[in-house]
Amino acid sequence: MKKLFTTLLALCLLNTASFSDVKVGIILGFTGPIESLTPDMAAGAELAIEEVNKSNHFSLGKVSAVRADSTCIDSSAATAAAERLITSDKVNGIMGADCSGVTTAILQQVALANGVVMISPSATSPALSTVEDNNLFFRTAPSDARQGQVVADILKDMGLKNIAISYVNNDYGKGLAASIETNHKAAGGKVTISAPHEDDKGDYSAEVGALAQAGGDILVVAGYLNSGGKGIIQASLDAGAFDQFFLPDGMIGESLPKDIGSGLNGSIGTVPGTDSPGDKKFEEMAEAAGFKKGPFAGESYDAAALMLLAMEAAKSSDSQKYKSKIMDIANAPGEKIYPGELKKAFHLIMEGKDIDYVGATAVELIGPGESAGNYRQIEVKGGKNETVAFR
Repeated sequence: MKKLFTTLLALCLLNTASFSDVKVGIILGFTGPIESLTPDMAAGAELAIEEVNKSNHFSLGKVSAVRADSTCIDSSAATAAAERLITSDKVNGIMGADCSGVTTAILQQVALANGVVMISPSATSPALSTVEDNNLFFRTAPSDARQGQVVADILKDMGLKNIAISYVNNDYGKGLAASIETNHKAAGGKVTISAPHEDDKGDYSAEVGALAQAGGDILVVAGYLNSGGKGIIQASLDAGAFDQFFLPDGMIGESLPKDIGSGLNGSIGTVPGTDSPGDKKFEEMAEAAGFKKGPFAGESYDAAALMLLAMEAAKSSDSQKYKSKIMDIANAPGEKIYPGELKKAFHLIMEGKDIDYVGATAVELIGPGESAGNYRQIEVKGGKNETVAFR
């Protein structure tokens, strides 16, 4: 009888280990220069996790989310937060980070050392395409190498040949500014000046003075909407230096038109997005869940969903086992999967069938595990960001 009890106890313990809870770390800049964007991004990822739990088809147990603050700009704080997620909270994967510099730091200093998968919804630096990652790093947002092409196309179509560029002095800003400049010049345009700015300064009059002296038809502001980018725009309007701005993805959000006011009307921009069926479905799901489909919220939903679907396909929450399934899940062949269809996806995987996760953002991962790239073209009208085209 004692031997039988011991055997049953061992089997019980094995069963518990096989179906233990899964934890997903969500590390985003809840403070810092994009803090107005991150609540919707986190809500997007947690919406996918909630859907997985409600499906009752995830064979590895219940999933929980653990939040951490990347700050977006402080690499030391970001890596410390990521280390806590892995060593203390024992997460099985990281949805994040957000800004390119902290994402690179977490990948190189924490994720690689611990062998943990990261899927970023918004880190867009071209340098992340070639960074050593041991196949642990993916992103559902496209590289700024692609955004630079889109920006150049829009500028050309609008007849804006002479541009000035102000960029935040970090990995994101440098990479994006270089991509825009290269592509704009290749299209026959001219860059009058490309100059860095620092975040969180009280006075940007010197930076704006240099930009104004160089001149241009439009000022491209490759920065952050809650920090230096906003400061550059406000100082430019105050000085009468520029009256039209191009706003790449880090500048797109509801808070900027509200903060700047009517002076931003007529400005244009780009942010990842599609007009796919999944986009509309995700918008409906977000509204029902009490948050808005803000910039990168769909990419966050997709990042969390891809991670959990890959775990199911691998029948393991071990990063070393499920990392090889992410590209398979994200791409054809297979039955297309949209937001709200994760239960269906798990059922198909359990039957041994292929799925093609399309998700909220028409996911297609290429090359080193990054999005092929679709963009919404934005125009600020009446104090609001309106989508006027898709690229």
